[in-house]
Amino acid sequence: MTMSFFDQFMSPTLLGIPLIALALALPWILFPTPSPRWINNRLLTLQNWFINRFTQQILLPLTLGGHKWALLLTSLMIFLITINMLGLLPYTYTPTTQLSLNLGLAVPLWLATVIIGMRNQPTHALGHLLPEGTPTLLIPILIIIETISLFIRPIALGVRLTANLTAGHLLIQLIATGAFVLLPLMPTVAILTSILLFLLTLLEVAVAMIQAYVFVLLLSLYLQENV
Repeated sequence: MTMSFFDQFMSPTLLGIPLIALALALPWILFPTPSPRWINNRLLTLQNWFINRFTQQILLPLTLGGHKWALLLTSLMIFLITINMLGLLPYTYTPTTQLSLNLGLAVPLWLATVIIGMRNQPTHALGHLLPEGTPTLLIPILIIIETISLFIRPIALGVRLTANLTAGHLLIQLIATGAFVLLPLMPTVAILTSILLFLLTLLEVAVAMIQAYVFVLLLSLYLQENV
């Protein structure tokens, strides 16, 4: 029984083919393609407004050098939101509950920001490892601490996204199982549990969107330090 709760986080296969590839490729089909017409329909207008507002918000603290990342960050945001939201549907699979996928997104992007900082302004980038005015005795310790904090950033990005989505999915399945078991025994308690399940599902919808935004926002802050 306990192991079956975690079966939802296993990558499903069909005829030996991992369906994670389908789960990663399918969301792009769901978005309407831009129209060549001057006036778009309501869905396209809402989509364009959301993308423009998000891009402005992300690029606000960045200099002009960081604006080259606008397309990448916006695409990553839409990609993560879509995967997280589709994973809340019944009989679906959420690829972002896999730590390997999240680290595969976080590590290269974080490493790109570090390489950009080392290439464009190496003195400023290395200056983050040692605050100004540090006593001489504390210099080796602080350099080690700052280096560890630098290398732990991509791990924190991946673990944060994985842990939040995994915890939410587990809570939903636990409460749904409890409501199903209590229905013939205590109908009133089962109804109250179902109401709690509905509220938790609304919370998970918010978490799915917020965690995607936090992931991209932290990447933009790392980029801001190195541009």
